[in-house]
Amino acid sequence: MANNDRLLVQILLLALLGAGLWVMAPFISALLWGAILAFASWPLMRLLTRWLGGRETLAAAVLTTLWILIVALPLVWLGFNLADHIRDATAFIRDVQVDGLPEAPAWLGSIPLVGERLLTWWNSLDQQGAALLASAKPYFGQVGNWLLARSAQIGGGVLELSLSLVFVFFFYRDGPRLAAFVLRLLQRLIGERAEYYLELVAGTVQRVVNGVIGTAAAQGLLAMIGFLIAGVPGAIVLGLVTFMLSLIPMGPPLAWLPATAWLVWQGHYGMAVFLGIWGTFVISGVDNVLKPYLISRGGNLPLVIVLLGVFGGLIAFGFIGLFIGPTLLAVAYSLLLDWSRSTQPSVQP
Repeated sequence: MANNDRLLVQILLLALLGAGLWVMAPFISALLWGAILAFASWPLMRLLTRWLGGRETLAAAVLTTLWILIVALPLVWLGFNLADHIRDATAFIRDVQVDGLPEAPAWLGSIPLVGERLLTWWNSLDQQGAALLASAKPYFGQVGNWLLARSAQIGGGVLELSLSLVFVFFFYRDGPRLAAFVLRLLQRLIGERAEYYLELVAGTVQRVVNGVIGTAAAQGLLAMIGFLIAGVPGAIVLGLVTFMLSLIPMGPPLAWLPATAWLVWQGHYGMAVFLGIWGTFVISGVDNVLKPYLISRGGNLPLVIVLLGVFGGLIAFGFIGLFIGPTLLAVAYSLLLDWSRSTQPSVQP
């Protein structure tokens, strides 16, 4: 009878756990982002707590406010600017439908080798613009639906970011108690190896964070150097923009490609070619070398495990998979190593 009661309790606990996970499912991603951000900046939290005389709640509030100022507000500003550019593009298409293309810029015909051909193409496109727009009109709806879907994704991302910044406050305030709770759970599940696996997960996440932020800092610095050499105005600001865009996959080209186009528009073709090469092979190329090195540095994981975790995580889970993928593979690799060492067959005499 006691065994039946114990089984019933276990079933009820599993059902309760499943219901809790079902309720929390919409917030899992925001919780993970909040946990990752809190863990990556935990040394700053400890330092601020000491400065404020041990008042953890005040330190958590100050640091959360700092993250809002550094992360959330620039992204909101970027969103408003993106909306302005979309509105300008819509107005340009409407003007082209009514008045046709504007006069070709003077520098277009002076481009070596292809200038005359581009000028002829521009004039022919202006003459045939109405017909081309009429033939392309059925596709405008599809493009509009695609833009609407992307806008919904951006809005969902901003909401998720806002939730993660709310959650990070509680991770800051209750971090030590949460860590002790997780450790007790792991000790109940896997025994004496619990602390080792907790340190493994923490170290892997820390190296991934260092790799992402370190690579973004390197790309921002290299971009600023390239902008200064090419003579692009606002090179320091563009370097900071590149740093922020480097935190998302395929983000840096959104900074140096418009700068390259601006150089072409101004007629600085040599510097435009330089910045295009610099952006392709130096700014964007450093991501493929520096990030895996920084993530694998200081750990005992093979580099191929790190690479599979980074790129496989990105494909499977999106940007947050950059942290989940290496962590999952690191834990699985260590579990397999422990299991293989503990089940080695004894040698018979």
